[in-house]
Amino acid sequence: MNIQNIRDILENHQVGIYFGAIVGAILIALLLPGTTALLSGINPALALMLFVTFLQVPIAELGRAFTRVRFFAALFTVNFIILPLLVASLVQFLPADPMIRFGVLLVLLAPCIDYVVTFSHLGRADARLLLAATPVLLILQLLLLPVYLGLFLGDAAAQIIQIGPFVHAFLWLIAVPLVLAALIQLWAAGSRIGKRMSTALGLLPVPATALVLFLVIASVLPQLGTAVDAVLKVAPIYIAFAVLAPLAGWFVARIFRLDAPAGRSIAFSAATRNSLVVLPLAFAVPGAIPVLPAIIVTQTLVELTSELVYIRLLAKLGGAEPALQVP
Repeated sequence: MNIQNIRDILENHQVGIYFGAIVGAILIALLLPGTTALLSGINPALALMLFVTFLQVPIAELGRAFTRVRFFAALFTVNFIILPLLVASLVQFLPADPMIRFGVLLVLLAPCIDYVVTFSHLGRADARLLLAATPVLLILQLLLLPVYLGLFLGDAAAQIIQIGPFVHAFLWLIAVPLVLAALIQLWAAGSRIGKRMSTALGLLPVPATALVLFLVIASVLPQLGTAVDAVLKVAPIYIAFAVLAPLAGWFVARIFRLDAPAGRSIAFSAATRNSLVVLPLAFAVPGAIPVLPAIIVTQTLVELTSELVYIRLLAKLGGAEPALQVP
């Protein structure tokens, strides 16, 4: 079995792998004391996850991808205009607690750049377009998040967000992995050893994501306490978003007259959020644990469950069947 076959197996079974990591983390947290010590492993695991995720992004081909002007116009319209309006409406149903609203806004305003590519492929979308868009989606969301948070939270945003920790988290957990991934891609383009290294690292996105889920849940669960009430309040908002966001994405794709595979890509991007990538920013907030991680991981659980529905229903938009059947 070659590396590509192993990678395909990991990607095709990633939902089961993620839920397995979640169940394992819950069992470990309930049965063993001291799992809060795993907190120290979260940032290195996040850095690894983001590095191997960025490594899959065809940075050198980004310019060519932008020849699909209508696709990118639709992608940016739904993610940075339509969905912020939807999220702003949904958060009105939350308590006035700034920390709860901040957590929901942080995760729902950030479009996914990692496993959305695989899920969109399973749902008969044009995954290559989404893959090429990931660097720009990341940069735009990081630039626009402070703007949206300031608009939606007002003065409370300044009390929650401290620039120093945010800059530190962005630099070491996002910027550095992105630059390293670009350097590895350049090395792979001109070196056989570099290409082998890049191919081998291509096996890690799913295991690294599962590791992050495991560490976050195992370390936060023993401290859950007061976060349970917050989780129960945000879950209905996430479910509503999971229903409305892909519909908004497909509607925008129709307005821009995209073909069915590209339209499905827009719907998948609208529905899938960057929960694990924004975790470093959440951990940078003083007093974030356990409320903010619990709020963000709750969205991940709702989303992973929803993806099982998306890969069947969204694939039928435009008259197709799913590329693969996922149990």
